Amino acid sequence: MKPKGLGIVTTQAAPQAIGPYSQAVVVDATVYTAGQIALDPQTGEVVGKTAAEQTERVLQNLTAVLEAAGSGLGMVVKTTVYLADMADFPAMNEVYARHFGNHKPARSTVQAAGLPKGVRVEIDAIARTG
Repeated sequence: MKPKGLGIVTTQAAPQAIGPYSQAVVVDATVYTAGQIALDPQTGEVVGKTAAEQTERVLQNLTAVLEAAGSGLGMVVKTTVYLADMADFPAMNEVYARHFGNHKPARSTVQAAGLPKGVRVEIDAIARTG
């Protein structure tokens, strides 16, 4: 049973959940996204080999989920970036900065021992709606 006031977000413009979770949940005008990885929404295949290529796809997927929730990158207040290797930080950071422009949400970046489907980058976000 879905708790009252909990909005489950789904969009075909981003990869479908690969487990028992939602692409995002909205509660009290705040969007909480699931981690997005570099999957093509149509094929479900990993896109890109490098951290930069994968970050590009991740942020496209994240944007699609946020837009489906009535939000966008400009309304993000916090992200968490998971990297398979912290050596990928500069490449990820360059693509990330291009997508967010002058908007600089709070961010944590951590190295993860392993990410789904062997990807190099995963990003989740908390954002406002409206």
